[in-house]
Amino acid sequence: MAMTRRHVLGLLAGAAAAIGVPAAWISRMKTYEGPPSDHFDGTTFFDRNGSQPKPLSDLLRWRFTREPAKWPERAPSPYFDTPPAQVTGNKVRFSFVGHASWLIQTAGLNILVDPVWSERASPFSFAGPKRVNDPGIDFDKLPTIDVVLVSHGHYDHLDVATLSKLAAKFSPRVITPLGNDVTMKNSDANIRAEALDWNARVEIGNGVAVTPVATRHWSARGLFDRNKALWASFVLETPAGKIYLVCDSGYGDGTHFRRVRETHGPIRLATLPIGAYEPRWFMRDMHMNPEDAVNALADCGAQVALAHHHGTFQLTDEAIDAPVEALTAALAAANVPQGKFLALKPGQVFEI
Repeated sequence: MAMTRRHVLGLLAGAAAAIGVPAAWISRMKTYEGPPSDHFDGTTFFDRNGSQPKPLSDLLRWRFTREPAKWPERAPSPYFDTPPAQVTGNKVRFSFVGHASWLIQTAGLNILVDPVWSERASPFSFAGPKRVNDPGIDFDKLPTIDVVLVSHGHYDHLDVATLSKLAAKFSPRVITPLGNDVTMKNSDANIRAEALDWNARVEIGNGVAVTPVATRHWSARGLFDRNKALWASFVLETPAGKIYLVCDSGYGDGTHFRRVRETHGPIRLATLPIGAYEPRWFMRDMHMNPEDAVNALADCGAQVALAHHHGTFQLTDEAIDAPVEALTAALAAANVPQGKFLALKPGQVFEI
């Protein structure tokens, strides 16, 4: 059957969220400008311990030969959270919104991580990965948001529609790696984006601080802006200890995780991605599978981990329940207690 323009856009929009190549194949967006460094050559960011994005030929090979597992159109979570106005003392409250989005409450601050309330993780409203469950917190039930952390530019992490809604309602600080502020402000000048380099620690109030750190990933929003903006994980300093927020990452040889342990440890809790990993020949360098995530937990030394990046948007080929089932098996194989690495559903809460 001949592919229509809508079919082609849908195919490429699916690739957008998974690896950052949208159907907007002619990208004229402004990109970061700044001095060269040990991970920026004046035009493009790179990671000496990372890997290059897959070439377009590999993308097309995957998209035209893939045999994805069938996901349900809807997989609603039985949980729904109505957060308190704030959390004080030495506690940290984690509410899982879905995919890679979290609400973290501590020290009187309300912090969102990679917030996506949109129906699709895509540059289009009519095509691309569509969520199969609602956000675990209704947007209108959010407490006053003080800070937003956005890890990189892929559409399942940097959702300008959600950021604009947050800016209009709360006007929070938005902390993001270099260059992603350009994307945000090009879309909405009211987004209060602050761009930081790797290892640039910033205090966000009430004794809480955040540091973007290198992670094994990459960034793009079009075919012609690959790695023109930086990507990162975050180390969040809280009254209950340091939280390692790994929003999207491959594993590699574990260098990035061990480096965080050596530089920022001890780590009280880590959020680690466990989904969007099949087929491995294509996804290995950019996304961890559950076995990788268990190794990453050992490498970073966190006391406990919370899983994410699964069960909301079908970005790759594994079944909707495969990541959680594989996590259970990987923990058993590594003799790690199941309670040390938890996979929540949207709307569930965890506190330390």
